[in-house]
Amino acid sequence: MAWRGCSRLGAQLRRSLSWPQVLGRRRIVSCIDPSTGLTEEQKEFQKVAFDFAAKEMAPHMAEWDEKEIFPVETMQKAAQLGFGGIYVKPDVGGSGLSRLDTSIIFEALSTGCTSTTAYLSIHNMCAWMIDTFGNEEQRHKFCPSLCSMEKLASYCLTEPGSGSDAASLITSAKRKGDTYVLNGSKAFTSGGGDTDVYVVMCRTGGSGPKGISCLVLEKETPGLSFGKKERKVGWNSQPTRAVIFEDCAVPVTNRLGAEGQGFGIAMKGLNGGRINIASCSLGAAHASVLLAQDHLTIRKQFGEPLASNQYLQFRLAEMATRLVAARLMVRNAAQALQEEREDAIALCAMAKLFATDECFTICNQALQMHGGYGYLKDYAVQQFMRDIRVHQILEGTNEVMRMIVARSLLQE
Repeated sequence: MAWRGCSRLGAQLRRSLSWPQVLGRRRIVSCIDPSTGLTEEQKEFQKVAFDFAAKEMAPHMAEWDEKEIFPVETMQKAAQLGFGGIYVKPDVGGSGLSRLDTSIIFEALSTGCTSTTAYLSIHNMCAWMIDTFGNEEQRHKFCPSLCSMEKLASYCLTEPGSGSDAASLITSAKRKGDTYVLNGSKAFTSGGGDTDVYVVMCRTGGSGPKGISCLVLEKETPGLSFGKKERKVGWNSQPTRAVIFEDCAVPVTNRLGAEGQGFGIAMKGLNGGRINIASCSLGAAHASVLLAQDHLTIRKQFGEPLASNQYLQFRLAEMATRLVAARLMVRNAAQALQEEREDAIALCAMAKLFATDECFTICNQALQMHGGYGYLKDYAVQQFMRDIRVHQILEGTNEVMRMIVARSLLQE
């Protein structure tokens, strides 16, 4: 499937996103330049990510969406660049980069395919959880193959009866000697059925968050099965299925941390996950602004380019302003999380809330600027809009993000 009007997206990304253009002695820097304020090292790996997005992802984004292709080989190529374990420690194969570095990379990759980058962000979160909360044996058993993406990971928290109220989960793990016997199911699992490692939150104790533990399952575990592949509005380059546990025997040695620490592990993973998914939204919004800019320049109505219409100029300016504001908020939260500041949890929630809301508005407005063409699947802008809609729901709904921020304020 070729994009009419958007087949040049990859070239446009290379031209507009990789480096500021130089004409003679005059250096032209866009007001939405994502490299503003970065160190030279950060600019280098940002360029690598943008180039990979433009060459390896953008040309295939529409096909992956239409045919629901899970592009494992492309992701393994990304892993060769260090993107399979971006903030995992180097001794187990990770890149050892910071949360801010990670945000920069995911934003850049998302310009090429938001859905695929979103899965990469989840995989990275799982690898980080094992790296951070696992013992040395667990770290060296799981992390090297996850960082190379020889094996892929999925995060299993949400259940059919527990979404925002995650602490009410009922999937049980009863200990019998050196094993846990796991029963229950998880819903909306990204990569489910196609991935190899499952980081599962389950109940080993009483009700509430203190009764939850974290187990790592491998796909070949007897009793592990999967539901049908879900049909989704977006995120079609990654499969989503229910994960079902029927008397799964899981070694106690596969538990991360102590019994009862699982909910804390899950929430710490999600703090970073919120930054990651917000960063994916930034990339989609940035690409959509570029597509809108291009369309307004080329498309003519009433004898003039749409770019001559002051109303559309103002809307484009608003889109650019929202994008830069969201990017600053996300990067501020990423830095706070890296520094383990007390306000990091609230800042991550604020960044996820603001960025995913504002970036969806940007993508939706970019579609509107395309008119009827924007509603055709031949044009990339509709896919960016579809792919980031779910970002307002997952990694904690934006309603829950408001609760977290309000609770932080009222407890001061």
